[in-house]
Amino acid sequence: MPHDSNSRLVYSTDGGLIKEPDPSPSASPFPLDGTVRIRRETKGRKGAGVITIHGVPADQQKTLATLLKKKCGTGGGIKEGVIEIQGDKRELIKSELEKAGFSVKLVGG
Repeated sequence: MPHDSNSRLVYSTDGGLIKEPDPSPSASPFPLDGTVRIRRETKGRKGAGVITIHGVPADQQKTLATLLKKKCGTGGGIKEGVIEIQGDKRELIKSELEKAGFSVKLVGG
């Protein structure tokens, strides 16, 4: 297409100055500093309380999630690198994580 001084670019599929999203291994809003953070969440869950655990190394997530679900007697799972345990058992989860050798912080409400 010849260059015309009266035409201007309206749309292009070229990448140009479009910033690519940063591929992060975790959806966690917390820094990966070696501290495991426990947070209670209800937003977007129709009022049902869920404990989310951020900062657990990827190779230990599955075994730790299984252990915590058994200790709490509840369900849960792992979503995007974050362990979720149903119910409000923060103190029990904190004590179990400390027994496993993690540095633990309770964050949020």
